Formats: sequence, structure tokens, C-alpha cells
Amino acid sequence: MSDLETTTGSGGPAGVTDGSIGGGPTTQTQLKKVKKQKVLLMGKSGSGKSSMRSIIFSNYLARDTRRLGATIDIDLSHVKFLGNLTLNLWDCGGQEAFMENYLSQQRAHVFSNVGVLIYVFDIESRDVERDLATYVNIISALVQYSREAQVFVLIHKMDLIPPQMREEVFVQRVALVRKKTAEAVAIVRKGFLSQSQSQSQQQSQQQQQQQQSGQISPTATTTSAPPPEDLEIDMQLFATSIWDQSLYKAWASIIHDLVPNLAVIETQLASLGVAIDADEILLFERTSFLVVSKWTSREGDNNPYGDRFERMSNILKSWKHTCSKFTGTPRNAEQFSEFEYKMGSQFSMFVTKFTTNTYILVCMPPGEARFNSAKLNVAAARPWFKFLDGPPAGAAAAAGGGGGGGPGQNPYGAVAGSYYQGGEHGMGHPDS
Repeated sequence: MSDLETTTGSGGPAGVTDGSIGGGPTTQTQLKKVKKQKVLLMGKSGSGKSSMRSIIFSNYLARDTRRLGATIDIDLSHVKFLGNLTLNLWDCGGQEAFMENYLSQQRAHVFSNVGVLIYVFDIESRDVERDLATYVNIISALVQYSREAQVFVLIHKMDLIPPQMREEVFVQRVALVRKKTAEAVAIVRKGFLSQSQSQSQQQSQQQQQQQQSGQISPTATTTSAPPPEDLEIDMQLFATSIWDQSLYKAWASIIHDLVPNLAVIETQLASLGVAIDADEILLFERTSFLVVSKWTSREGDNNPYGDRFERMSNILKSWKHTCSKFTGTPRNAEQFSEFEYKMGSQFSMFVTKFTTNTYILVCMPPGEARFNSAKLNVAAARPWFKFLDGPPAGAAAAAGGGGGGGPGQNPYGAVAGSYYQGGEHGMGHPDS
């Protein structure tokens, strides 16, 4: 990944030697400073933009969003996600006057350097054609100034559609949005082509004038850059509602690709899952309880509930609110350190505070010895995920800080005995 820098050198404290302690070739992985990600949240006034933002990042309950007023102009907030990602979130008011301003006077200011556009459609809007026309203009401006931006379209308030009709309505709206997106791209491509032709004509006229005046030879020519033919929108669409887990599915997908060092996180999580013989592991961000990463074993892949990840986000967020209610602590505070659930002979599960900015959920086969061993091993793994709390400061921290571990390193070989796979000093297999 672009956020990682790998160097090779001699053995020593600066790195971990492919599974052993001591000399030999060393691979050291360092974290670079992560820039802020500019995220535009746009859509018609009343479509539910501020409500979903408040539920995800400010720990509002769905019923609490009824007291939120309309967003005036742009509500700019800096949302810290994990320790090394800051979302520069622009919640843009959807009134027509504001939309016209974004597309004219503030066009370059709003649409430059955008990493992600989240566009929200109200499924019950009575003026769909106008909504789509505005969307086309927004996409055109985005492609003009931030061609590489990702686009997430949320078809919102799906709870207002009868359950038996939701899939059909969603599929129809997706087809319509994709059609309008293609139209927006075509408009931008046509604009590039027209601009290119105009520049070519101007250059041709200048060359003729220079030739007549004898300043350049008739064979000298200049060419303008051709219009881009590969203009495509990286777009995903979701059906959402603030009253169920669909909101967490959409926002987890949005955040997933923005998380720095994601490949490292997934690799470390997979190693941990294999080591503790888990069926499934989920890593949650501490405040929002969005799923940052997950690992599933072959057995876990047989789970028929495809929406279980966002369901767990919703359940744990509700549990957190319940703890806040009965303890009198703020909703943004840490409400619990551990949560256990044992379903007889079917499975066992625990959720525990992992790093400063994360919780981890482990689901595994039943068995008290296996369960207790997994909890101890997860606790032992914490130092190897400390990079989730932010980029290390200084070479010592980047190198693992005297045995603390770092991204890209293998805890199972580097620290003999920390896990039951670590050798004769290990904890032993849970079932042994």
C-alpha cells in the first residue's frame, strides 16, 4: 500500500527477523503520516444526511435525530477515526440556494481534493427528476475537480417502503442513478472535448500568424492534450435506514477503503484468528462501532447470516447506549470493557477492549478451556496492533519499541511463548 514503506537492513532491534529472534535479514515496516481525507456529504434538504452522521459519529439514537434542524450552508467537522485517520467531513446543506452556490461560486472550493462523495437520496422524494438533475450537476463538478474520488450513493429512508417491495424499489432506483451518472460523465467528457478543440483552434491560429511573420517554420507544430477517454466513476450504492443495521453496513464500507494500512491489519488479524482457533474475528472502531476489518475461518464462511457484521455493530452500539443510560456517563465515553456470551454447545463469543481506539469480537466453538485461552492470547496480541492508535513517533517506536511489535511483523515467531504456537514455552493448545 502507499501508506507503507518497507526497508531491508541488518538484524537488530529495528525489525523482526522472519520468525526468529536475532540476526539475519530484517524487514522493517514503517507507517507514514496519514493525510486528512476530505469527505463530502451531500443530498437534498431533509434527506437524512445530518441524522446518519449524528448516529454514526456522535452516538445519537435514531429517535434523537428528530430534534436536529436543517444544515445551514456547510457544517465542517473533523472526525478522528482510529488513531491515524481524520475525516474532514463536509456536511453540505441541501437547500436549493446552497446547492446553486456550491455549483457556481464555491465550485472549485467545494469539489477540489475530494476523497469521497456520499450522496443521499430520499426514497420518498416527490420531485425525483429535480433530485436527479442536481445529482448530475454534482457528479459533473466532482469529475471536473476530483476525478479519482470514490462515490457512495445511499438510497435512504427505505424503512418507509413496504418490506415486500424494498428490493424491487431499490433495484429500480439503482438503475436510474447509474444511468444519470453515465450522463454526467458524458457531459464532462463533452466539455473536455469542446475545450480541447477550442485550444487546438487557438493554437492553429497562433501558428498561422507566427508563420506569416516568419517567427517559426511551417513544419513546427504543437499539440494539446487529448480529452480523457477513461472517465469512470468508482461508485457503490446502498439501501439505508436509521432504524436498522443497514446504516452501519453502508458506512463501514465507506470507511473501510479509507483506513490506512488496511492490508497490515487484515494480515495481523488473520494470524491471530488462526492462532486462537477462532471462527470469526471482528475489529470495531471504539466510538462508532463500525467494522474496521474482519477475518473468517472456513467454518465461519458457512454462517448463513450475511448481514451479521452490521447487526453486531448495531447491537453493540445499542448496548453501549444502555450502559450509558444506567451509569449516567456520556455516550462518547467508554461504557464497557468486556462482554461475554456463551450459547451452550453452539458457540462462544466475547467482545473486549483491544487497543485505545478499537474493540475486538471473537467468535469460536464452545469449550471453557478454549474460551479462556483465546482471551489470554488476545490480551497478549495487543502490542502487535498498537499501530492502530496512530503512527509511531521516532525510529524506536516505528521499529516496535523494544519488543512492543509493529505493523507487518509476525508476533507468533518474534515473541516465543506469547501464543500456543510459539514453541515449548507456549500456552498449549486450548483442547490439550
